[in-house]
Amino acid sequence: MPGGVASVLERARANGVSGLISISTTTTDARKALAIAKQFDRVWCSAGVHPLYSDQGPHNWAELEEVARDPKCVAFGELGLDNHYKDPAATLQRTVLEEQLGVISNLHSQDVRKPLIIHCRDAFDDTISILQASGIDPTRMVFHCFTGTADNARAVLNFGAFISFTGVVTYKNAANVREAVALLPQNRFMVETDAPFLSPEPHRSTRPCEPWMTRLTLEAIATIRNEPFDTLHHAINTTTSNFFGIDAR
Repeated sequence: MPGGVASVLERARANGVSGLISISTTTTDARKALAIAKQFDRVWCSAGVHPLYSDQGPHNWAELEEVARDPKCVAFGELGLDNHYKDPAATLQRTVLEEQLGVISNLHSQDVRKPLIIHCRDAFDDTISILQASGIDPTRMVFHCFTGTADNARAVLNFGAFISFTGVVTYKNAANVREAVALLPQNRFMVETDAPFLSPEPHRSTRPCEPWMTRLTLEAIATIRNEPFDTLHHAINTTTSNFFGIDAR
């Protein structure tokens, strides 16, 4: 990555992106993300096991708990289900998800009440069912990297969770995502990179997708919704601040 983390932050700031959350995929990865977050102002991290890493156990839940208790860790995740790929097996993904939700529920009971970043690909019914059974407040969950349909978006909203969009909204073959973007209340969604993937047009072939590119994603969303960019930018910052408990300005 050209110039390292400091240069990434500089390019982000120049485009109105004032903070970054590095998302974890394993408990070991969470520790590494926390170390980076502690080195830089306005950088935070999450702690969780991604469903496509479910088979990389045994998972160190004590390590997840340790990272989650740090103030620089602002969320659990990403965690969830992914039916797009046949491996890891759906049964294993479900087991790891349920174990992880148990750990999070216990931490919530100890006032470590950080929100959940949900990975859900081709698995909305199953994921929402498991999350409901966990008893965790759905208003503390965001379905990240949304690539579903308008009906999927309605199901997430009815469940009570938030939605986050990536550069996919700019792709010609993503009419379903743009339909979902158009129907959401202004205070129920956020934007993200899903780095290193899903850079928005006209940088779709560029990797990694850097934080500054979320400006392009938000510009596209503003156009889809026929809303002024500055108004939507302010709303996104407010939603992000409230959801993650950080100052997104």
